[in-house]
Amino acid sequence: MMLLDLFLIFFCMIIFLLFILIGVAFFTLLERKILSMFSNS
Repeated sequence: MMLLDLFLIFFCMIIFLLFILIGVAFFTLLERKILSMFSNS
């Protein structure tokens, strides 16, 4: 039972980290797009 709980916590942490990485990557891409739009105009 203890091992299963540890596995679930580990799994949730991995999903959480993936969401953070995707969010950061999306934010940086969006920021670059906005900056390029401003520099072009």
